[in-house]
Amino acid sequence: MSESKAKPELGQEVNREVKPELSPTLAPKQQQLVDLYLDAQWVEKGLSNNTLESYRRDLSHFGLWLQANGSQTLMTVSSADVQAFLAWRLGQGQSARSTARCLSCLRGFYNYQQREGQIKENPMALIKNPKLAPALPKTLTEADVEKLLAAPDLQDPIGLRDRAMLEVLYACGLRVSELIGLIDSQVNLRQGVVRVVGKGGKERLVPLGLTAIDLLGRYSREARPQLLSGPSDVVFPSKRGQAMTRQTFWYRIKHWALVAGIEKELSPHTLRHAFATHLINHGADLRVVQLLLGHSDLSTTQIYTHVAKERMKSLHAMHHPRG
Repeated sequence: MSESKAKPELGQEVNREVKPELSPTLAPKQQQLVDLYLDAQWVEKGLSNNTLESYRRDLSHFGLWLQANGSQTLMTVSSADVQAFLAWRLGQGQSARSTARCLSCLRGFYNYQQREGQIKENPMALIKNPKLAPALPKTLTEADVEKLLAAPDLQDPIGLRDRAMLEVLYACGLRVSELIGLIDSQVNLRQGVVRVVGKGGKERLVPLGLTAIDLLGRYSREARPQLLSGPSDVVFPSKRGQAMTRQTFWYRIKHWALVAGIEKELSPHTLRHAFATHLINHGADLRVVQLLLGHSDLSTTQIYTHVAKERMKSLHAMHHPRG
């Protein structure tokens, strides 16, 4: 691997002054490297579009920084170059967690290049991931969830649709992409289950629960025919009768939170977190929750045990005479 004649040192001030915005696009050969890697990841791992776009942003950001410094390319960097880039990121105010995610992306990229014989030395070999405290997901109390679910007007087709979506989201702990992507063949009201297609195309069966079944049945009879402009198998269409976007549903849930008087930061993922946290609070087995959420690794699910513990500490401090 070639060495830079004037490598930027870790934390060197000049790096913070050079902005990738000076080079708005990657050089064609650099862009091709990124595209080929992402294509390989899609084929090998079946990564979602959102994950691939996240990887593209991180790799492009690194490539632009290299272009702005004018000394290295993606295939000629050293560990010192990577460390200088990380120092520049921190100097720009990027969080440690964001930087850790970027590190993971770069590690995967260079591991792939070394495996394919494109580089001899891996610039990530001596760089360790920072130790981060687990970030506890934001969640809602059961009372907050009840207020949110009660907010939509069931006499209005849009309100009935939104209430059905919120009920399914909370009853099944779906990701927002899984919810808006539901089609008729995935929902079986008679058996009371949803066949969910999750990350990497993995399928899982999740029970709906009686309340969600009732709301879905009513919505299908009363509201959905009014929203569809023509034949469609989309379960939750937008006003235009088409599949809803993630952003649209995000705005809908923010709207109903405002109506319900919930002042906490809220997103569709918050209800997924509430689903898992409330299950564990009521004694659900961690492996069952893992299966319902579609987590491939149990360690990902274990974060919710920490949420439950924090909730217990809060209740103890609030209500115990010596709390």
